[in-house]
Amino acid sequence: MIIQRNIVLSIILTLVTCGIYGIYWFIVLTNEVGVLSRDDSFTGGKHFLLCLITCGIWTFIWAYQVGQHVAHAQRIRGHIISDNSILYVILNFFGLTIVTYALVQNDVNNLVQEA
Repeated sequence: MIIQRNIVLSIILTLVTCGIYGIYWFIVLTNEVGVLSRDDSFTGGKHFLLCLITCGIWTFIWAYQVGQHVAHAQRIRGHIISDNSILYVILNFFGLTIVTYALVQNDVNNLVQEA
């Protein structure tokens, strides 16, 4: 089941818990994007493990892929497609990964709201 999350609250919880909630958010958000794009292989646990193994390099690949999956989910539902893959990679490059989470969460919230 995909739920809408309050983006501001998620950011605050990530900051207050020194990133622990951010890990949970990353995993759940990735799982939800995988469900919305109908790709069972796009899972949060796998991507989190790859981020750990590659010392964070995988976050750039994840950022691009999550943008592609969100665009595919929008395409499936007949929405205007906003492919933000490159934007997400650039945000991650400048250390603004939490902004990427927020933007992806906004897209997920919009997709869930419309369903």
